[in-house]
Amino acid sequence: MTIDQLTQFFGWCSVINIGILIFTSIILILFKGPISSIHHRMAGVPESDLPRLYFQYLGSYKIAILVFSLVPYIALKAMM
Repeated sequence: MTIDQLTQFFGWCSVINIGILIFTSIILILFKGPISSIHHRMAGVPESDLPRLYFQYLGSYKIAILVFSLVPYIALKAMM
């Protein structure tokens, strides 16, 4: 695998993951009530705890995107 191919791979990984993050954020903002209700019934987590858990999930996912997709892409771009 060449550096160009790796760069493209990490670039597309970043685009897809950022798209998923944005989509998830929009869905959680627009449909907060129904989603909280579903997660409360599925997991048994009190509905008052769910906003904190959603925020924690989004933050962890954002950090994972940065560490595993975006930083390698930027590093490979800098090498070129």
